[in-house]
Amino acid sequence: MNFILAAVAVLGVSASGPIMAATAAPALAIAFWRNALGAVLMGAPTVIRQRSQFRQLSRRDVFWAAASATALALHFAGFITALKLTSVATATALVCLQSAWIVLFQLFRKVSQVPAIFIGLGMALLGVVVITGFDLGNSSEALLGDLLALFGGIMAGAYTLIGAKARQTMGTGVYTTLCYGFCAAILLILLWAFQVPLLDFPPVAWLGILGVTLVAQILGHSVFNYLLASMSALLVSMLILLEIPGAALLAAVFLDERLPAGTYAGLALILVGLAVVIFGQGRSLPRRGKQPAPGV
Repeated sequence: MNFILAAVAVLGVSASGPIMAATAAPALAIAFWRNALGAVLMGAPTVIRQRSQFRQLSRRDVFWAAASATALALHFAGFITALKLTSVATATALVCLQSAWIVLFQLFRKVSQVPAIFIGLGMALLGVVVITGFDLGNSSEALLGDLLALFGGIMAGAYTLIGAKARQTMGTGVYTTLCYGFCAAILLILLWAFQVPLLDFPPVAWLGILGVTLVAQILGHSVFNYLLASMSALLVSMLILLEIPGAALLAAVFLDERLPAGTYAGLALILVGLAVVIFGQGRSLPRRGKQPAPGV
């Protein structure tokens, strides 16, 4: 069941880049509205059915939700701006390097990894290179977009790790409501600071904002947040690598962007690398005696 949900989430986040790239609204405004609307859509049913969970929140819960929201806000600010400056395929590939950043973060925390993790991750990252060639921009604007996408990936890795920590004590509805709400508040401050318009968009742009909220925020991010309770942060971030070929295919169809030549070969490498990571994590569990908490 988890991998069915993961497939839905991959499809959701794959649509994120193409939709946002085609939406005629400022990057920060798109990020604000998808989080604000996401908080309302996730929060309303949660308040109705699980109101007691909000009353039981501790200061620690609120802290982790706020920390996760800060990383998510910075991720969106970097990624969505990058989509306006460089290609969807390259921006998505650089952002999806979050799995490598997660391994690096865990190594700094002295969390040991079995060799299969590095082998699988290496194969998956090779698949990323095969798909995109890391065709970094040859203009100053595109290069800035690439750097912002790379920064967005670092923040995405932090968001996933912190979210795994938060999900140990909070349900999906409560966590996503708090995280998206805090994230929207942070982005609103950035909108005010940089004097970015919040409402003055054409009707078609609002359709894009609504589309990216329903597809990417609810069916993508929220489902991955649910999976963080039962999957490790590294495995979730590896699954997100499948966003790269998905976004490239959608951008080719709807935005007429050239499909990278190595899309299918790269997809195969990502899938094999993902299988190796799953196998490696499975074999590491008996030696630890129990399944580790996600992100720890």
